[in-house]
Amino acid sequence: MKIRGTSWQLFWAFFRVGIFGFGGGPAMIPLVRAEVVIRHHWLTDEEFADVLAIGNTLPGPIATKMPGYIGYRVGGVSGCIAAVIAIILPMIVAMIVMLGIFSRYRDVAWIRGMGQAVVPVVMVMMAQLTWDFFDKSQAALGWLVSIAMAVIAAGLIYWLGIHPGWVIGAILVAALLRPSGPKSSNTKKAEGTV
Repeated sequence: MKIRGTSWQLFWAFFRVGIFGFGGGPAMIPLVRAEVVIRHHWLTDEEFADVLAIGNTLPGPIATKMPGYIGYRVGGVSGCIAAVIAIILPMIVAMIVMLGIFSRYRDVAWIRGMGQAVVPVVMVMMAQLTWDFFDKSQAALGWLVSIAMAVIAAGLIYWLGIHPGWVIGAILVAALLRPSGPKSSNTKKAEGTV
């Protein structure tokens, strides 16, 4: 079922993400989830995870891909435009203002400390998102498979230098090509009665 939201709802939801999304695209993901899944219920956690996985396999910044798709899904073309404008508008204004301040006062200690103070907050947000995804993964696949996939993915990405998009793409292809398991007895009974 497609839940409709107005362009203004989408605009304000993603505008909040744009204002508070310090640290770039990956740091915005927990904020997008909070707006889209928890606050407005436009997507379920599983749908959000799918959007995130597919968004990571495509080229370009995740900070505009996710709002674009979610906006389109919720509000059509106007929702897509509203969500993308809302997410980039605060970034554009902040970059112009902050670069002007930074170039003028770059030697002042508190200006240098601003960037360092944001890092722990972003780290906590990313840890929370990681735990949420791991929790959902272990519920769907079990602890052993989830840990094995995390270790293999980490090895491929960090030790072998494979781009994360290739790893996610390979997992998606493997899931599509995986033979379906045996049908349940209820499905067989239903097919037998038709």
